Amino acid sequence: MTQTIGYAALQQDAPLTAFSFERRELRATDVQIEILYCGVCHSDIHQARNEWGGSTFPIVPGHEIIGKVTKIGDAVTGFKIGDSVGVGCMVDSCRTCPDCHDHQEQFCNQASFTYNSPEKQTGVNNYGGYSKQIVVNHDFVLHISDKLDLAKTAPLLCAGITTYSPLKHWNIGKGDKVGIVGLGGLGHMGIKFAHAFGAHVVLFTTTPAKAEDAKRLGADEVVISSNTEEMQAHQGSFNFILNTVAAPHNLDDYTLLLKRDGILCLVGVPDQPHPSPSVGPLIFKRRSIVGSLIGGIKETQEMLDFCAEHDISSDIEIIPMQKINEAYTRVLKSDVKYRFVIDLSSLEAV
Repeated sequence: MTQTIGYAALQQDAPLTAFSFERRELRATDVQIEILYCGVCHSDIHQARNEWGGSTFPIVPGHEIIGKVTKIGDAVTGFKIGDSVGVGCMVDSCRTCPDCHDHQEQFCNQASFTYNSPEKQTGVNNYGGYSKQIVVNHDFVLHISDKLDLAKTAPLLCAGITTYSPLKHWNIGKGDKVGIVGLGGLGHMGIKFAHAFGAHVVLFTTTPAKAEDAKRLGADEVVISSNTEEMQAHQGSFNFILNTVAAPHNLDDYTLLLKRDGILCLVGVPDQPHPSPSVGPLIFKRRSIVGSLIGGIKETQEMLDFCAEHDISSDIEIIPMQKINEAYTRVLKSDVKYRFVIDLSSLEAV
């Protein structure tokens, strides 16, 4: 076992604090990674505070991990010491179910997630990327292009793939009118990807002050969702709407904006249910409300390569590990543009 240090929530509602723990010894197919940067996802807050239920404490959050390979197991292929690599939301799966065979490991019933999830071989709880190092099976480690800024790439491992995957799955491209609901960690990446795919992009927000920034990111139009006239002007016109908001709200407002056969895709995960959608707006235009998770490892690598080719990364604010509790407070106030990223070199001072 290898001793390391990170930050953990030791119990529900407790602030995160310095925490010493052990990583497993390197197995033949493992990669050991020195973590350089880790993004701060809203789901980190949900799980650290047990807002979704099922949290096992202590929790070391973090699943937007960027680092350098420091050791490799004897059977590792495709990686060498010194490589820039990433680790996202998963670190293992069963490898045998239909989802795994289809490169959709995120839907595997036995997927092992990067933290607050049991390690497959031992059942010991996984600890995430708010730490100095991590050991991961090579099949779940991702290559990071030299073209990408490492800190700005960290949020792509969750916020990036969460928005890229549904846009790709539903074949969004030139000629499509796409709505993005919410301008935050997910929403700002949704705008960038939809724009890069050639769609006409409309941001929905409750905050007029976000309009200028949305257009900088690639939005063609901005609609204030609390303005009834602005919303009605777009009724029946969207092919696809990506809803990134992680708070319960009325979905009917958005289903009415869809064309016949249009899709409202939910990727934000609130801690309370949305109000039930009305049946009428769905059945009379054969509209659909769907959900999407992250993406499989193959698609996540595809997304990273797409970002390298098209110079796409996350807008970030870098913080030291010691400011994580302040960052959590600011995330809940939407006081960040648009993703916090922890510089793990700051842990040297702990």
